Amino acid sequence: MGNILAIVGRPNVGKSTFFNRLTESRQAIVEPTSGVTRDRHYGKTDWNGIEFSVIDTGGFVINSDDVFEEEIRKQVILAIDEADVIVFMVDVKEGLTGMDEDVAEMLRKTDKKIFMVANKVDNSALINDANEFYSLGLGKIYCISSINGSGTGDLLDELVKEFDKKIIEEIPDLPKYAVIGRPNVGKSSLINTLLGDERNIVTPVAGTTRDSIYSCYNSFGFNFLLVDTAGIRKKGKVHENIEFYSVMRSIRAIENSDVCLLLIDAVNGFEAQDLNIFHLIEKNNKGVIIIVNKWDLIDKETNTHKEFEKNIRMKIAPFINVPIIFTSVTNKQRIFKSLEIAHEVYSNRKNRISTSKLNEILLPIIKQTPPPAVKGKYIKIKYITQLKTNFPAFVFFCNLPQYIKDPYKRFLENKLREYFNFTGAPIQIYIRKK
Repeated sequence: MGNILAIVGRPNVGKSTFFNRLTESRQAIVEPTSGVTRDRHYGKTDWNGIEFSVIDTGGFVINSDDVFEEEIRKQVILAIDEADVIVFMVDVKEGLTGMDEDVAEMLRKTDKKIFMVANKVDNSALINDANEFYSLGLGKIYCISSINGSGTGDLLDELVKEFDKKIIEEIPDLPKYAVIGRPNVGKSSLINTLLGDERNIVTPVAGTTRDSIYSCYNSFGFNFLLVDTAGIRKKGKVHENIEFYSVMRSIRAIENSDVCLLLIDAVNGFEAQDLNIFHLIEKNNKGVIIIVNKWDLIDKETNTHKEFEKNIRMKIAPFINVPIIFTSVTNKQRIFKSLEIAHEVYSNRKNRISTSKLNEILLPIIKQTPPPAVKGKYIKIKYITQLKTNFPAFVFFCNLPQYIKDPYKRFLENKLREYFNFTGAPIQIYIRKK
């Protein structure tokens, strides 16, 4: 099961900066205005070899004072529901506020592990100021500075110990397929069509699916586990969190699957959120097929689906070697085709190429188009082998690995794809010193 860390706290305590430091990205917008983190932010990271996903719940704050409390309350509920470990962040410079006390009160009711983190401790003089937060009764206070990174290592050392304790469930060794997508694209309908019963309640309201994790599918010669992500529970009248839940659930499902069936809505097209999910699948090295649902609602011109496909491939570049299927779940069009393709992608992801074959085919190509020389130094790739990982990963051994840049790595990946079938499977390429 994937490990999930959620960062909660009132606006402007430095959640996004901490998130960026963990995921080494500039994904969240960092500005000194309260509540500017507009998007829901999630990324992958690892510490001491333990991988986990990080969620910056700040994506929920709407920039207007009267709803702040309500918005923060929602973030905390979501974090308590979905995360394995929670970082509760406060700001040493501003000291303890009423809003911090409200968050603490909610967190005291959960049995999830909470790490109390005092941020902006930029010098040792501020360490004493952090002591006032002990009054919140949430245990040890970790003093950090998200900006310069001090204290984050000690915090993470303790944090990943909590992930270690998670019990791994016994899951049958069958292909695991996850149906992923934004709310309301037809995930539940697709799962019902496949499983052939109304096991999920299918209604056109976003976010009405019950919780569950795997369903076994065994018919028409297919035998696999379906990871059910749709589980977005309805929480009272809260609308904004539906999208956030779907992201949380998608992350869980992606991590628990081998191949993701990314469902998109033909009417809305391939949107930014779809691309986020696609990149998340790619980052997790999972197989992927894109299913364009509700194709029956589109007025067809001669090249409609070619245009549509071209547009998707443009957005997902450089990883464009992905099957795209046009379906209508309600009319049961090409549903089983999707399964066949998912199965092919599953096999492609397990594809093993012998070392002799790799070298025999690729070395002459590399010799013909070697990596560009840098500062008069010639780079020679001498040997290639596939790693024993559960996704396609290759090591190219050479004399000066530091000079091989991304464009050449892409060239190598394209050649691998040209000669061997890895359609739908992300490929990792490592360059090492011989």
